[in-house]
Amino acid sequence: MAGERLFVTGGTGFFGRWLLEALTHADDRLRLGLRITVLSRSPEAFAARAPALSQYAALDWWRGDVRDFALPPGGYPLIIHAATAASEQLNRARPLKMFDTIVAGTRRVLELADQAGTCAMLLTSSGAVYGRQPSELTHVSEDYGGAPCPHSADSAYGEGKRAAEFLAAASSLPVKIARGFAFVGAFQPLDAHFAAGNFIGDALSAGPIVVRGDGTALRSYLYAGDLVIWLLKILLDAPPARPYNVGSDQAISIGSLAARVADIAGGVPVKRRCEPDGNPPARYVPDIQRARNELGLDMWTDLDTALERTFRFAQQTCATRSRHVSVRQ
Repeated sequence: MAGERLFVTGGTGFFGRWLLEALTHADDRLRLGLRITVLSRSPEAFAARAPALSQYAALDWWRGDVRDFALPPGGYPLIIHAATAASEQLNRARPLKMFDTIVAGTRRVLELADQAGTCAMLLTSSGAVYGRQPSELTHVSEDYGGAPCPHSADSAYGEGKRAAEFLAAASSLPVKIARGFAFVGAFQPLDAHFAAGNFIGDALSAGPIVVRGDGTALRSYLYAGDLVIWLLKILLDAPPARPYNVGSDQAISIGSLAARVADIAGGVPVKRRCEPDGNPPARYVPDIQRARNELGLDMWTDLDTALERTFRFAQQTCATRSRHVSVRQ
């Protein structure tokens, strides 16, 4: 990637923050000479959260909304399109806005790729494109033909990602597709719809850790440090229009996840909202053999280590904020 010019959307989100931290670190260590343009509606807001990163010399900021931003001049051999309104609340309250943001944003980035002579563009899609995973299907592969229910407004996010993939395929541009599942790592929101983040937030507030359901639902978690490698490898080496599941294939129940966070936090109590009803547990676990066999990707960081690192980072961040509040008061 030495000397390359990149355009990044979603650079202020979870995926984007990890990518920018990794790319700027690599730029320093390897003297790559990167130039990275980051799209943001409010560069000032990001600068307040991450002042050192926002001022990194290799980063340029391009103000705009992903749906209709003015196209920047010049060429961009590489584009990472990671902008997504990944909000459960938005998906339920304003499903059309969710859908339109994903679709219109992807269309606009494809227009940039066409104008900028892009050689490779990464589209961060989602395992939500498969719809509800059948309980008898332990791992969902890229060839699975399932889809979100078209009659449910809750399907806006998954349907939007499906439409984004269609737009990429119809464009004939060199778009690489990464279907993300569940992740854990620093910078993860502690008050959104991510179970691992919620559990860590509960633990930092002295508990109890609250499991919203009965705790039997099965998920799997890839560490965000590994995620960065997966995304960059797909961007650089994957064939266009061939989707890859991105995640861990090691299933864990939500109840067990809560217990692990509780142990890391020193024995915080765990509370379930309801008891198991005997029905098969809901699953959201990918088959990652395609990524393993074709790109040499794997899970290099075990879940306990990933949770420990995420918890310690959040703990340190909360302590730093508390000190700053005390100083201001």
